[in-house]
Amino acid sequence: MSEVRRRLILFARYPIAGRTKTRLIPALGAEGAAALHRRLVLRALRTAQGACQAVPADLEVHFDGGTEQAMSHWLGDNARFSPQRAGNLGERMASSFEDSFRTGSTATVIIGSDCPGLSPGVVTTAFARLTEAPVVLGPAQDGGYYLIGLNRPMPELFRGIPWGTDRVLADSLAVLERRGWKAAMLNPLADIDRPEDLPLWRRVAAPEDGCLGRVSVIIPALNEERHIVATLRAVGRSPCHEVIVVDGGSTDATGQRAAEAGVTVLASKPGRARQMNAGAARAQGGSLLFLHADTLLPPGWAEVVPRTLRTPGVAAGAFRFRIAGSFPGKSFIEWTTGLRSRWLQRPYGDQGFFLTRRRFEEMGGFAELPIMEDYEFAVRLRRRGRIVTVWEAALTSGRRWRALGVLRTTLRNQWMLAGYHLGVTPEKLARCYQEPKLTSKHHAK
Repeated sequence: MSEVRRRLILFARYPIAGRTKTRLIPALGAEGAAALHRRLVLRALRTAQGACQAVPADLEVHFDGGTEQAMSHWLGDNARFSPQRAGNLGERMASSFEDSFRTGSTATVIIGSDCPGLSPGVVTTAFARLTEAPVVLGPAQDGGYYLIGLNRPMPELFRGIPWGTDRVLADSLAVLERRGWKAAMLNPLADIDRPEDLPLWRRVAAPEDGCLGRVSVIIPALNEERHIVATLRAVGRSPCHEVIVVDGGSTDATGQRAAEAGVTVLASKPGRARQMNAGAARAQGGSLLFLHADTLLPPGWAEVVPRTLRTPGVAAGAFRFRIAGSFPGKSFIEWTTGLRSRWLQRPYGDQGFFLTRRRFEEMGGFAELPIMEDYEFAVRLRRRGRIVTVWEAALTSGRRWRALGVLRTTLRNQWMLAGYHLGVTPEKLARCYQEPKLTSKHHAK
């Protein structure tokens, strides 16, 4: 808990097809409705993060469905996750406010994930209004509200309200009037709940989805101080893209070196999939590029990414595979990797994997796996279109092959693939893959 004692709570549901955005299922199908819900939650999370930096305030995500582990894997570790209490919406909000004030908050705001027009500025205005009024409400155009903030407990405000109807706001204002409390009102905004709301969502999302030239480079890192500076230098600095290094608990100066380079540094629990999801949850670009901390992007990469993603039928792309240094068998590894990447359309993470943020969010990000998460993601992604390997080459470190030898490394990687397809648990595969001297490179290649 920070000293300012303000708290912002995001109410969100874990995305399960058939159980989220059910009123949109007739228009989008169960998976389509869940995909839209994923995007709305991530948009609301970015809004909440921006508001908490500006106010400042503590951020909590109170969720329904799923588990704390599943929510934090999906959305990152930069918020506190708590399951919602039992009961209807009013009872759940009342419990969240009660817990917030009981633990020291002096001003608490709750937002939902259904309002794409909600901005950090609206949330900061809500906190400002709570210095003058006991309650602030953001009216939704469907008769409810998209935001509610209190500076004291008001349990009666959540009793006897017909939740899910167009009477929510009017009846809530009536309760406040009876108690002699005057609410500060924000500007009305629209929620995305019904099929007729979808044109609004498309108008909001289209400009962002079309901005593929803004690329967010996401680099998961763990004890990579020897490589991170060169990697960031190859990425370069440009107003057209952002760089996010997600540190998984390094015990060396990885985070410090990244911060000195002027990029965004996030802290995360270790695990490449979790770290990459955390970076994507913070990213603002229309395109996402996932890059290993010891892999150098080629010159001109920032033009290659949007050009490739704008090609009809392309779901994602990756760079041609090259290994730094010289050792016996290097050319053979590069050749066989190129064949797999081009013909099977299953590139690995050390090729600089890129796709649109829209597609990444709709798919739910990387699965909660300790290993093979890039392979599993490519298999899912392949069902949505072609995965193109471009001619420009990314240069990855050859440390694994030099340390273990080409034959041993190749055999081990083939065992990983075979084990994955034979149903060996990812946890067992990860234990077999561990390398005492190379703990930051825990991928099958």
